[in-house]
Amino acid sequence: MGLTPDLTLAADIDETPLADETPRRLAGRLARAKLDAVRPQAPDAFVLAADTVVAVGRRLLGKPEGEADARRMLTLLSGRAHRVLTAVAAAAPSGRTGGRLSETRVQFKRLTPDEIDAYLASGEWRGKAGAYGVQGRAGAMVTALNGSYTGVVGLPLYETRALLAGLGFAVP
Repeated sequence: MGLTPDLTLAADIDETPLADETPRRLAGRLARAKLDAVRPQAPDAFVLAADTVVAVGRRLLGKPEGEADARRMLTLLSGRAHRVLTAVAAAAPSGRTGGRLSETRVQFKRLTPDEIDAYLASGEWRGKAGAYGVQGRAGAMVTALNGSYTGVVGLPLYETRALLAGLGFAVP
């Protein structure tokens, strides 16, 4: 978008889903919680936060806890469609806040055990919701993507730009 953040802060929040929380609500709640966690450190600035959730139906695929968990996720995604939901929350110096949600349907090819092994060996799955990053080697596993590519990467640029502009930020 041609923007460079003045400051990047990590938000230390509990990302545990609530009982019966839908993937859409989880993404929105986490983005807002991150915003609320870092906003006091920059009260006179525009603050932006986001969170991405991968879901197969109502099953949530967070960041894998290890290689075995990543293998389980990739096996579940193999040959099927899933949703990637990225919520963005923002606050203006005036105190106004807002949020947007990007929902993208992603279809994976049927993965062979060798393909899963090779992807796991790459290490690209680490720290990624659903155990993959579409901007890397996993892009070759995607047969269809309906929605926002940048939302799958982690920050939906169209929604982010519209949100910031709506809060009064002069987006170039």
